[in-house]
Amino acid sequence: MKRIYLVPTVLMSCVSLTFAQKKESDTINSEGKLKDIEEVVMVGYGSQKRSDVTGSVGSVKSEDFNKGMVANVGQLLQGKIAGVNVTNISGEPGANQNIIIRGVGSLRSGTTPLYVIDGFVIDNSTTGPANNPMNFINPDDIESMDILKDASAAAIYGARGANGVIIITTKKGKKGRTQMNFSSNLTISNLANKMNVFGADEFRRQVIAAGGKLDDMGGSTDWQDELTRTGVSKNVNFSTSGATDTSNYYATLGYEDQEGILYNSNLKRYSGRVNVSQKAFDGRVNIDFNLNGTRTENNRPNATDVVSTMLTWNPTYPAYTNGAPTTVFNNGAFNPLIRREIYKDFTTNNRILANISPSVEIIKGLTYKLNLGIDYSAAERIIQNIPHAIPLEAGNLNLSNYSNNNTLVENTLAYKFKINSHDFNVMVGHSYQKLLLTSRGSYYQNFPNNGIEPQYQIPSLLPADLTKVTSTVVANKNELQSWFGRVNYGYQDKYLLTATLRADGSSKFGANNKYGFFPSVAAGWNISKESFMENISTINNLKLRASWGKTGNQEIPGKVTKRSYQADSNGTAQATYPLNDSGNYPVGVYLVRADNPELQWEVTTQTNIGLDFGILNNRLTGTVDFFNKISDNIISIINTVDPVEPAPTMWKNISNMKIKNTGLELTLNYNSDTSKAFTYSVGGNMSFIKNKVTDSPYKVISTGEAQGPGTTNAVINGYVNNEPIGTFYVREFLGINANGTNIFRDVNGDGIITDNDRVAAGSALPDFTYNINLKAAYKNFDLGLNFNGVAGNMIYNNTASTLFSRGRLGISQNTTDAATQFPNESLNNTNAISTRYLEKGDFLRLNNATLGYNLNPRLLGIGEHIRNIRFSVTAQNLFIITKYSGFDPEINTGLSQGGIQSFGIDYATYPKARSFVFGVNVAF
Repeated sequence: MKRIYLVPTVLMSCVSLTFAQKKESDTINSEGKLKDIEEVVMVGYGSQKRSDVTGSVGSVKSEDFNKGMVANVGQLLQGKIAGVNVTNISGEPGANQNIIIRGVGSLRSGTTPLYVIDGFVIDNSTTGPANNPMNFINPDDIESMDILKDASAAAIYGARGANGVIIITTKKGKKGRTQMNFSSNLTISNLANKMNVFGADEFRRQVIAAGGKLDDMGGSTDWQDELTRTGVSKNVNFSTSGATDTSNYYATLGYEDQEGILYNSNLKRYSGRVNVSQKAFDGRVNIDFNLNGTRTENNRPNATDVVSTMLTWNPTYPAYTNGAPTTVFNNGAFNPLIRREIYKDFTTNNRILANISPSVEIIKGLTYKLNLGIDYSAAERIIQNIPHAIPLEAGNLNLSNYSNNNTLVENTLAYKFKINSHDFNVMVGHSYQKLLLTSRGSYYQNFPNNGIEPQYQIPSLLPADLTKVTSTVVANKNELQSWFGRVNYGYQDKYLLTATLRADGSSKFGANNKYGFFPSVAAGWNISKESFMENISTINNLKLRASWGKTGNQEIPGKVTKRSYQADSNGTAQATYPLNDSGNYPVGVYLVRADNPELQWEVTTQTNIGLDFGILNNRLTGTVDFFNKISDNIISIINTVDPVEPAPTMWKNISNMKIKNTGLELTLNYNSDTSKAFTYSVGGNMSFIKNKVTDSPYKVISTGEAQGPGTTNAVINGYVNNEPIGTFYVREFLGINANGTNIFRDVNGDGIITDNDRVAAGSALPDFTYNINLKAAYKNFDLGLNFNGVAGNMIYNNTASTLFSRGRLGISQNTTDAATQFPNESLNNTNAISTRYLEKGDFLRLNNATLGYNLNPRLLGIGEHIRNIRFSVTAQNLFIITKYSGFDPEINTGLSQGGIQSFGIDYATYPKARSFVFGVNVAF
């Protein structure tokens, strides 16, 4: 039965999303109809008019971003662009996301697209906890985002464009009076969906009915209520900007404190930005300067432990005794309320991103530009457990320091000229980027219970017999050097041609294959500008596009093409032997990874055919794209089988293996007559993607492994030959036999159940994603609704397979009615990985809803000083329709196996919140 989670009607009536307002940039003709606006989009090392673009580029402006409490760019983008699937890994503040553009096309290089902020190419490496590397940028500073989806658009970034490119443009000053903006919002968040575990009375009955031993301490505790809270978040931003004919500036300060629904969970961000542009010598010299400084403070709970506890903890255990957390329960278990007080995971990260871009017009149309930039971040992470006397638990401390230094130097020369009806725009350039990542870690344990937190004690002063120390040091330096060029040609604005070539050299690859070459070509035909279209007044825009190109992927660990050695001093690796009768082994080294100077780039080849159209005075606009994307030269680490090989592992390109993504994208938008008092728009997008792994020499490359007692490291899904990525490769569950144990299908008919009886039982990746947005405005009110959904994917509910077994009742731990589905099931039945715990992941969510009101300051007599006052109420994750039995179907724990990303596995994941955001914006 489908479940629909709703808030009370009274709340529903006052909450909704941002909707269409008339914008100053809109051009209206005498009939109140939108004229054809020549939108400018960023295409990498430059910009183009939308009508001149030959590649597949999706764009989102700031007024169309998702509203509410937003920590990073992925949340702004979710549901906005066809073919761009954004999935939150968890509900934790600032959590990472899977952003997949046109399907997964790699084995070990992840799915993260390349980010370019104001011309600076960002490194996707994280520093500190596994949260989103883009948390450092304040979403309020972003003016627009352009997503380069096909190879023609992304090939200008060559070796890093295979996963797509997201170009972020921050805000600039605009001509006119100096503008100042103040915005603030308050967010209230609660657990969106509670799991239906047994209450105390039902628990007592179910344990006895199952034949378990009841451990009853007489309490009645809802551990989900005890271990979650109402999160209260705050966000404040202030900006000032202005511009003249020769200069513009934008400066902003921001503060955000996002509080999670689990205790000890919050993300604070302090940010500042200055963007300045200056022109000189009649505009022939131009200097752009961008500076962004951010400090983030991230406090994280042990989410897996907390969620597992609140779902399985005995509800008869009293949370408190005499007003204080109950110290010890019957079985000696540790009260999670105490665990909450002694555990700490805290990270601070300071990051500066700065770039300066002077340019000179040497002669008319010929411009040289230099781009110098640095992105530096330094983080410190502290994980500790404070010692506790009752129950007895020793303290420990894990200290880590990280730094990431990214420097960029680029030189480009662009020449734009016209010969009669022929338009040319030629650009060539050189880029050099160097990245240095370092980390240092130390672990200490057995701290004394002296009332001082481990992080404030000096380990060297602790007694040697109480502290054990381990240390790690890692350093990686990677360099990328590139030459690139692009030619844009147009004839009478009707016939368009773009050709791109980039050569990338990376220190990550083998000595014999440092460089890769990534060409692309695209053509466009503006059919609507042909003479035979002049009398067809209903069609205002019609353009046909076609492209072909190659992009690369270099997102693999550094040094993997080089030999790796490991020290050994006990003889277990046969790297050393005793030199005397004492039996002591000296330190020896042995080879653990062979070098491979032949390692090459992963290459993605993509073809695209697209159609852009606008009819009814461009009130109805749309785009249709068909693409075929094939990735080969797939990189992986393999176990060597040749006995002559000196090491057990080596990084290699897998011969013949291919990952294919074929898809269809459709975007439609309709805008009403904007000259009327009531305006509205309806829009949406959808994408169909068929993914397949072919010609793999392996039957299955495991990616997702089970977690939790009884199933740890058991294979759940992976790359199965001739199946989609993320295919669940498990046994088929048929029921429970008379003995109370599992029945699995004997696929090969040999009479025994083994791993050879596993079947491909669906993929974690959806076949179909869709998004719907509705906007409306009447006078000073505006309203908006954004829906998003997926279909055709499966989720492995590892939470249910591990925590909701009948055996849990046998040991007096809580569960759901999933454990009582088969009354004759034995308490000793195994929770083996199978289709029993595989569920459909389809859902439709009202993701974002805003109701806004613009108050005219003149009504308050302050119109001379204040231009506008806006009040808004936003709801996020208002309701969801799904059959999934877990907290939320849009989730993935981010698990991986051997460095290969997994998809569609839910194990005690930080649950999603439902949030209500109350905001005010004052423009001076």
